[in-house]
Amino acid sequence: MSSINILIDKCVGCGLCVSACPFGAIKIENKKAVILENCTLCGSCVSKCNLNAIELKKEEVKKVDTSKYKGVWVFAEQKNGNIEKVVLELLGEARKLASDLKTDVSAVLLGENLDEAEKELIAYGADYVYSIDDASLSKYNDESYSDILSELINNYNPDIFLFGATSYGRSLAPRIASRLNTGLTADCTILEIDSEKKILLQTRPAFGGNLMATIVCPNHRPQMATVRPKVMKAMEPDYSRKGEVIKPSVNIPCCTRVKILDVCTFPSEDLNLEEAEIIVAAGRGIGDSKNMKLIEELAEVLHAKIGASRAVVDEGWIDYSHQVGQTGKTVSPKFYFACGISGAIQHTAGISSSDVIIAINKDPDAPIFKIANFGIVGDIEKILPILINKFKEKSA
Repeated sequence: MSSINILIDKCVGCGLCVSACPFGAIKIENKKAVILENCTLCGSCVSKCNLNAIELKKEEVKKVDTSKYKGVWVFAEQKNGNIEKVVLELLGEARKLASDLKTDVSAVLLGENLDEAEKELIAYGADYVYSIDDASLSKYNDESYSDILSELINNYNPDIFLFGATSYGRSLAPRIASRLNTGLTADCTILEIDSEKKILLQTRPAFGGNLMATIVCPNHRPQMATVRPKVMKAMEPDYSRKGEVIKPSVNIPCCTRVKILDVCTFPSEDLNLEEAEIIVAAGRGIGDSKNMKLIEELAEVLHAKIGASRAVVDEGWIDYSHQVGQTGKTVSPKFYFACGISGAIQHTAGISSSDVIIAINKDPDAPIFKIANFGIVGDIEKILPILINKFKEKSA
């Protein structure tokens, strides 16, 4: 295990390490440096210490034989036998990755009464479905699911394993990655294969969304990633596709520390941005909370849902359930009206799959115009009433 230590006999408390630490994880006590709990073992302090009074020991990376790992796997999350839509989107992306690697796509399905779900997974692109059908797996359980999936990975050695960034996927994927001592990249927006090294390039927003980081896992397998719903596109289903359903022999835990006593369901909200075909979204550039009435009126005319940037939610002009972007919902409507939205990467990460983006902003240099299909430069208070009236005429 990696560790960092202050060599007391050498340290004189000069404080150079304190100023060098980007995380504020060192302090001086009694003329000696002290490492705090928030240390990330980055090593910045080591190079600054002129007295060699800081010792950093890093765990040696043990490479695995990556040549024995093959195939792209997708965790087929289901509820009551119904496959979650993000799984179908991941299968579409998995087919592209598998094509570049010249390998196959597999879905891993756990639950009860899975016959119809197995057929659907094959129709949406799976070549193989590893299906574990057991009454004890009808309700999701972190402990038993992670036990079974870890065993399957050890038995079949997949090269890549993709999960939806849902409440289940975000809980399950890190458990498995930790057990297998491999890497995991969360909330990816782009997945590609390095043409030379044949490894997975996992791109996601980083540093609060101010830049896009591409992460690789060259020394461990499987390469694991989670992807938010609506980021990828599902293939058109082909129910004539042929695939193989495999019923692997696995140890299904009979006694787990985690017990599912009941599953509570709540009435779904009328607002469902992820499924909306038209979204009218407001940004700080609308100027004032009173202009939300124009957003609402345009949405009503278009039979659209209302979205918002984080700035508008932070101002209290609309509820968080309407927030779109990296810290909100990822959407893929046919038409996305970005009203007064500057186009910061935190927001555009959530709308990149939209078919058509119409941007309205008084700043002609706003970044949103770089990704918009159509742009209108002008004041929201002048432009929106004109659009509302035009759409009303059309609908009449």
